[in-house]
Amino acid sequence: MCTNPPSRPWSPRRRLVDLRSAAFGQDEGAVPVRENSALAELVYSMTVSLDGFIAGPNGEIDWSAPDEELHRFHNRRVAALDAHLLGRRLYETMTYWDTVEEASLRDYETEFARLWKSLPKVVFSKTLTEVGANARLAGADAVAEVERLKGETGGEIGVGGAGLASALIERDLVDEFQLFVSPVVLGEGIPYFPPLARRLDLELVDTRAFGGRVVYLAYRRRRS
Repeated sequence: MCTNPPSRPWSPRRRLVDLRSAAFGQDEGAVPVRENSALAELVYSMTVSLDGFIAGPNGEIDWSAPDEELHRFHNRRVAALDAHLLGRRLYETMTYWDTVEEASLRDYETEFARLWKSLPKVVFSKTLTEVGANARLAGADAVAEVERLKGETGGEIGVGGAGLASALIERDLVDEFQLFVSPVVLGEGIPYFPPLARRLDLELVDTRAFGGRVVYLAYRRRRS
């Protein structure tokens, strides 16, 4: 997940279903709410180009900025999360929302900034020595960290950034893939999916088109 710009230690938290209902209502554009399960669900969500890249060859993401309709949908998605996992690059991009002056924002951007700041975050980095409020640095072994987090609580954990997600996909730890497909062809760049030695069998569980021509596709793993 990356919503382009225009911390206490992390601990599990339960979904605030009543808060989300009050803030967003239960309209037809709402994100489906899952019941808490024994293990947390890991959701990998990013905007992608039509040819499957989340960023251009030099990290360009200027093509992926959401319009108001899509931004409000992202707000609902973030409100449904219990925590978010990020690599260094995405974390540094998203710090915009931790520091921006709310007076300069539109109402739906202010809503997102407040949701993002309140969301516990786990940052995986070999170079950062500290992170901001409501975030913590994790150890180098992302797989072991995620296996531990998934077992600690039910609910839903987001993950963003192809580098971090790749290791988790390879170890079969991602439960749902959410792609916001933008009508642009980049030709090359950072791919959403890593090269895999085996096939992933997925089931389409949600899809919708937004006025800005972005198409949302949500797929879940088929597990035997």
